[in-house]
Amino acid sequence: MGREEQQPLLVGRNNIYDLQSDAIEDVLEKREAVGVGWWARLVAWESRLLWVLSGASIVVSVFNYLLSFVTLMFTGHLGALELAGASIASVGIQGLAYGIMLGMASAVQTVCGQAYGAKKYAAMGIICQRAIVLHIGAAVLLTFLYWYSGAVLKAIGQSESIAEQGQVFSRGLIPQLYAFALSCPMQRFLQAQNIVNPLAFMSVGVFLLHSLLSWLVINVLEYGLIAASLTLSLSWWFLVVATGLYIVLSPSCKETWTGLSIKAFKGIWPYFKLTAASAVMLWLEIWYSQGLVLISGLLPNPTISLDSISICMNYWNCDINFILGLSAAASVRVSNELGAGHPRLTKFSVIVVNATSISISVVFTAIILIFRVALSRAFTSDAEVIKAVSNLTPLLAISVFLNGVQPILSGVAIGSGWQHIVAYVNLTTYYVIGLPIGCILGFKTSLGVAGIWWGMIIGVLLQTTTLIFLTARTNWNTEVEKAADRLKKSANEETLQLVTGV
Repeated sequence: MGREEQQPLLVGRNNIYDLQSDAIEDVLEKREAVGVGWWARLVAWESRLLWVLSGASIVVSVFNYLLSFVTLMFTGHLGALELAGASIASVGIQGLAYGIMLGMASAVQTVCGQAYGAKKYAAMGIICQRAIVLHIGAAVLLTFLYWYSGAVLKAIGQSESIAEQGQVFSRGLIPQLYAFALSCPMQRFLQAQNIVNPLAFMSVGVFLLHSLLSWLVINVLEYGLIAASLTLSLSWWFLVVATGLYIVLSPSCKETWTGLSIKAFKGIWPYFKLTAASAVMLWLEIWYSQGLVLISGLLPNPTISLDSISICMNYWNCDINFILGLSAAASVRVSNELGAGHPRLTKFSVIVVNATSISISVVFTAIILIFRVALSRAFTSDAEVIKAVSNLTPLLAISVFLNGVQPILSGVAIGSGWQHIVAYVNLTTYYVIGLPIGCILGFKTSLGVAGIWWGMIIGVLLQTTTLIFLTARTNWNTEVEKAADRLKKSANEETLQLVTGV
């Protein structure tokens, strides 16, 4: 009976790409009628959608990160002290702010993604505006941290010379902070409706312009550290202007962006609760690895420790930003399919994206181990730093491999609206278990930086194991019901007041 019912769907469909998600959900529901050949086609169908989304998302994530990467590369040739100051500010100050902003923006991904899947397009522009209001409020508070960053860095144990250079760099990044407040929600707004290619072109264009400006300001004009950070801020504002103009002017957003509205201020408290949970979740995740750099500055010979670990972390961040592109695609796929009421397709998408990510991470791990010396020479010619980096690359390789699972599962959590659960998991595995172990190994044994990193790896491994367990036990039919309830509980379809605690 099941096979007869499915025949009209399968017969004559040589090109599976002609099928829509409703039809694929029907195929998966009647999976006993699907042969091995069709399972391969289903994987191909999902992979095609995944790469359409993630290909451009990867470009956006990587090239946005490369703006800071390039700045640190140019700064490294100013001197070891300048690189240490810029690195500590980039991690301890900029990394903290970006983690908060990116975490808050994940709420946009959750609600806009589910609204898009449910075809409630008018609500999406209101959600984006509401997010921007909250992001700007956070930016105002974080401005004080940037301005007084020198005192903050010294308070957490950094040397006076490194803290002074870090403060110079941080103050030049204050304009970038407000660019974050606008860019993060707008990018997630576009990604939630599968508009990613324009974002990729913008990111590449701004990166090329930033590279040219950085070379001109630092190498040619020799303006120094403050000019490096101001140039980075300017480049982020180029990105904001380009993204804003696209949203306002593009026909692709005519249904989802209907102009500024006072409705953005309605229902802001329920939305703030999800935003806060999202910020805590991602901030705990991002700052855990960034804290490795800060703690390294407390070790003997902090300049060498900071330089070596920051070089490794820059390559780790390149990898994580690549994988975050896949994670963003996973989040969009999960939120869209939950909103559309497709539990089986949601589960299938989770399996495919994880298998894809693990395969990519295996390749990246091999590259790091093969080119361990050459990677450090891109940043420095100091033989001592090069040797220190080479000694740390096996740990970098392990971390890169773990990236094949952990960020993807976080993306699934964002798409499903589990931010508050993952925040508790991150707090426990990272800060209650991993960080204390790292400090003991780093300061009470001869391992030094490597000991701190081992602690981080243990925390990530525990967090990944927990997320695998939670995802494997998920009832996706229940998650579809929760997504529908999340939309229905809005007093007005356009305000989409999200009820947290689901």
